[in-house]
Amino acid sequence: MLLKDKVCIVAGASSLRSIGYATAELFIKHGAHVVVTDVMMNDDVLNQIKFEIEKNLGVTIKIDGIQCDISKKSKCDRLIAQVQSKYGTIDCLVNSAGIVRSGPILDISEAELSLMFDINLKGAFYLCQSVLEVFVKQESGTIVNVASLAAQRGGGLVGGAHYAASKGGMLSLTKSIAREFGHLGIRANAICPAMIDTPMVDGLSPERLQSITDAIPLKRMGSTREMAGTCLYLASELSGFVTGATIDVNGGTHIH
Repeated sequence: MLLKDKVCIVAGASSLRSIGYATAELFIKHGAHVVVTDVMMNDDVLNQIKFEIEKNLGVTIKIDGIQCDISKKSKCDRLIAQVQSKYGTIDCLVNSAGIVRSGPILDISEAELSLMFDINLKGAFYLCQSVLEVFVKQESGTIVNVASLAAQRGGGLVGGAHYAASKGGMLSLTKSIAREFGHLGIRANAICPAMIDTPMVDGLSPERLQSITDAIPLKRMGSTREMAGTCLYLASELSGFVTGATIDVNGGTHIH
């Protein structure tokens, strides 16, 4: 078990088709104590997540769920305090919470831009800031930020310029954390996925989806389990000498 008894927070896990859910399931399989958080989290959502994981793994599990609006720093502080109070430590944060919107740059309103940055960038910043308070004191911890191919190529595929900019900021944030806190044994890495089979691709027409997958060297979309595997690698000691890195999980869409 790669994460035996590690305490891991997974943000953005309310949908059973999400990267966050798949990551929570895989982390539990590898022995982690998992806390899932989402603005939509409640008892019903948590019970559904627990039921699905138990069905898939064939065992009874323990999992915590905490509602959190990550766009508010005070809510992120409270989330981290609750987890630390229960477990005494936190070993890993996986930040896979986010929203996506498309559209031409000249059509993006001030309200749309604020919403995108509040969740995708400020939310990531606040979560990292809050958990780093714990990591600094214990001189250990790992952060995995789920960004996007859009950050590398300037939008396209699904998200617009505001989405790309928010995810680009996440990449810079990740590198800054790695550089500033590496001497304490704290690691931070980012993942740039593309065309993963999540609800984010549901708005694409079959024709558009086919044209995109035809252009992918592996000729298919990626799975949330494949993304979870990358999160597991970055959260575990398998990647003990990896920090400040951006890992591409895109089927070869962006080879650079």
